[in-house]
Amino acid sequence: MFDLNLKQLTGVFVGGFIAFLGLLWFLQGIGLIQMCPVVCITNCECITGGSPLWAVAGAIAFIVGIVIVVRLGKI
Repeated sequence: MFDLNLKQLTGVFVGGFIAFLGLLWFLQGIGLIQMCPVVCITNCECITGGSPLWAVAGAIAFIVGIVIVVRLGKI
């Protein structure tokens, strides 16, 4: 079936994690997901509304994560 070595396996996990975070940041940036902090030290406010900066950062992170998965995972 799949014969992944350690480099490929690491690439899949790291790329997948970056892609997941990118998707989360993108969805928060466009205002589709609203989250309240779980653990915070100061300024504990819920994140509401969209943010173009986080939408763009999330889209970039998602693309980078997918590229890492494809290039290092060879899937």
